[in-house]
Amino acid sequence: MSLVDGFGRVHKDLRVSLTDKCNLRCTYCMPEEGVDWISKAKHLTIDELRRVITLLCEDGINEIRLTGGEPLLHPEVVEIVKMLNELPTKPEISMTTNATRLDTLADELKTAGLKRLNISLDTLNPITFKELTRRDGFEETMIGIKAAQKAGFEPIKINSVLMRGINDHEAVGLLDWAIENQFELRFIEQMPLDAQHAWDKNLMITQEEIFNMLSQKYELTAAGNRGSDPAELFNIAGTKLKVGIIASVTAPFCQSCDRLRLTSDGQIRNCLFSLSESDLRIPLRNGANDSELKKIIFENIAQKKRGHGIGEPDFVQPVRPMSAIGG
Repeated sequence: MSLVDGFGRVHKDLRVSLTDKCNLRCTYCMPEEGVDWISKAKHLTIDELRRVITLLCEDGINEIRLTGGEPLLHPEVVEIVKMLNELPTKPEISMTTNATRLDTLADELKTAGLKRLNISLDTLNPITFKELTRRDGFEETMIGIKAAQKAGFEPIKINSVLMRGINDHEAVGLLDWAIENQFELRFIEQMPLDAQHAWDKNLMITQEEIFNMLSQKYELTAAGNRGSDPAELFNIAGTKLKVGIIASVTAPFCQSCDRLRLTSDGQIRNCLFSLSESDLRIPLRNGANDSELKKIIFENIAQKKRGHGIGEPDFVQPVRPMSAIGG
């Protein structure tokens, strides 16, 4: 049975948050201090992850993205990748990371079966990096990126969020760097998922602004049908690369969304901005059989709304921040 919602969208992409913890404190995601972490007892074990993900893969999930928080902080992250790679349905396994621990883990992750990496990097300036992340991690991130290249990950995608008055002047420089290193750069509009609930649309750098900044130096042409890809891709003249813009706020792509999310504490979510979620952890630990777990999953998917509603008068930001949902 396919994972189809009430609008006919078939879900094939699962984002799995391994932990809500992170060693950075990006201003658009987390407060500097005082984070109320999910207790260790509530985190799904490897066996619990295997069971839930196996059920989802049986019904059509064929791509799994591991997220956090920072997934590389999970003490069994390599074992989890290996476990997923051994599933009979053979889903493609990728990861979003800040790269600060890739120096020691890149080779192991590659051997375990990780196929692709999305690395978050918003600036090439160490001072701005500290301002944005409130931590000294620039050198570790750059070393981690080099380790990922050396390990043979290809393509490596770089995710960048531009903040007005902080790093928005770096748009062209980031693309210069990405082209030089053969990375696929993705700019992401800042979304209302910060723990502080301080998001201000007027401070967000929009898709149109990003495109205009890049066009001052590069000739960009639309790359064509994006399917369910959240990024609108543009060919970069004179290169074989593309640059993407994920415009979740100004040009939402909800009509083609094929993603589900599983939080580290076992909640299934049908949308990043959903105000509700369905608990799998407690039924799982209380002995629920496969049919009972699948019933919870299908009921959750059936409740998925047509769109996230950002900009609508009745939009309410989710209680969970991005770090506790998984990107």
